[in-house]
Amino acid sequence: MNEIAAPRTLPRADTGSRMAIADCDIHPTPNSLAHMQRYLEPRWRRHLDTFGALRRHGCLGGSAYPKGSPGANRRDAAPPNGAKPGGDLDFMRAQHLDPNNVQLGILNMISPHPGGVQNPGLSAALSAGLNDWQVAEWTLHDKRLRASVLVPYEQPVAAAAEIDRRAGDANFAQILLLSRTAEPLGQRRYWPIYEAAVRAALPVAVHAFGYGGAPLTSSGWPSFYIEEMIGHASCCQSVLTSFIIEGVFEQFPALRVMLVESGFAWVPSLAWRLDKNWMRLREENPCLKRLPSEVLHEHVWFTTQPMEEPEESAHLLDVMEWIGWDRLLFATDYPHWDYDDPARCLPVPLSATQKAALFYGNARSFFRMD
Repeated sequence: MNEIAAPRTLPRADTGSRMAIADCDIHPTPNSLAHMQRYLEPRWRRHLDTFGALRRHGCLGGSAYPKGSPGANRRDAAPPNGAKPGGDLDFMRAQHLDPNNVQLGILNMISPHPGGVQNPGLSAALSAGLNDWQVAEWTLHDKRLRASVLVPYEQPVAAAAEIDRRAGDANFAQILLLSRTAEPLGQRRYWPIYEAAVRAALPVAVHAFGYGGAPLTSSGWPSFYIEEMIGHASCCQSVLTSFIIEGVFEQFPALRVMLVESGFAWVPSLAWRLDKNWMRLREENPCLKRLPSEVLHEHVWFTTQPMEEPEESAHLLDVMEWIGWDRLLFATDYPHWDYDDPARCLPVPLSATQKAALFYGNARSFFRMD
């Protein structure tokens, strides 16, 4: 994690040229509700003006992020023109894309994300409108950027329809879900989303965060923000377990899933535990025909941010080797406070080949841009 007030010089590859970067987690933000509403049908503009949007976490009065870091943003990420952090493309170019040589940037719109809106019609309308906004305000103005298809994931049939509408559109690189949903994402109610993803030849990214209507922990609401942050990993462990055990990848063998902003050092231990218990309980779920670790290695990718930093850096290398160098994609989380500077984020030495894959090549392969 780094907080940066000025661009840094990137590490150089063996060729002497500055390394290209693929950033798989950039967060754009509308500057106002009125600005975003321009992309909605008049009916839904009137609805928002009159009733607002009821969230699945109705008890929350605002963001979970602390006041000291509004919206979880870096303190230097607010553009001087008054736009929100992540709300001005020119400022993003000057602060992040250009100095870091970002040649591919994946936009992950998590705030607001329409999936957590209780009204099913409004959730679908917001998804379509925000997808239009991403294209009109971002991807059409910078060829390096690709958007994520936002979907009303608690209404899977409507979500599949939105995926079908965006299929074949080069402005979109993936489908974006959040990790905290009403039910575990592997369950059959969500399968129309994965069927549509395969039909559109788009991967599914599951980003940590979201509000499904239940507390973050299994026993109630936590007391501190740090518990919210640490909970990203445990939520995505549940997501991954659900995908594998429910047989999603057996049903959709072409499906590719990436877990975003949940770390990755926990992956081997979860896989080992799944394998051990599957060997003893496989009769309970005959649709899963292979070791969970085998399914994971074939169908799941991970972003690097936030990267764990063990006391012995060699331990992190061991984890990366176990996951596979082709399964890790670089991400910064710009413009959030736990942003990873590509020049400083690696706590372990890597070869030039490993760096090239981690920072750029793996993303191009994952998004099938080669």
